[in-house]
Amino acid sequence: MYFPFFIAYMLIGLTAAVGAFLWAVAGGQFSDQDRARYLPLEEEDFQREVKVSRMSGVELYGLLILACAGLGASAAVLLCSLMWA
Repeated sequence: MYFPFFIAYMLIGLTAAVGAFLWAVAGGQFSDQDRARYLPLEEEDFQREVKVSRMSGVELYGLLILACAGLGASAAVLLCSLMWA
């Protein structure tokens, strides 16, 4: 009888995926598709200085929290489905 937990788990994943897609569209990730097709043909100087984001620590902790939340949700669904089966 794990079917309701599986559907809830899939709905959470689908909601997260749609949210990420809408966030990318609102951020302009898909705004200039004509330029994107020519990017592999451009010769670029790869010796330039790399800019380090000042939010790198916050991003790292955010990704770590998201990974732990995903693993925790997977474990919770598995445990609930095994307990109520």
